Amino acid sequence: MTITIYHNPDCGTSRNTLAMIRQSGEEPEVIEYLKTPPSREKLIELIAAMGINPRELLREKGTSYAELGLGDPKWTDEELIGFMTAHPILINRPIVVTPKGTRLCRPSEAVLDILPNPDIGPFTKDDGEVVIDASGRRVR
Repeated sequence: MTITIYHNPDCGTSRNTLAMIRQSGEEPEVIEYLKTPPSREKLIELIAAMGINPRELLREKGTSYAELGLGDPKWTDEELIGFMTAHPILINRPIVVTPKGTRLCRPSEAVLDILPNPDIGPFTKDDGEVVIDASGRRVR
């Protein structure tokens, strides 16, 4: 079974998502998307698989979003995809692809909804937030 994560190791949400995948017993294909960005075609495919529009995938924080004026509604979906292709930092992360679906995993525990084995046992994020308690219950 193949699971793929479009990952940024500098991002806590991405690190937590990767840790949950691994704790589920899977070793995913890890694509550091800033080093190996998805092609335009792959990006379009991922957006369609997530059932979102390109604007919903844009990352604002720590990017050139404001400088490029991407908050302006004048930009078409095709243009926004072009910006993300040219500037991969604008792609929000992590994106996870599993046999059960494709999802932008923000918050990181959203990955549990698409893992083949979501019963990963207790899990606490890097920042100390409990996702799954000692009795195996998901904390929301």
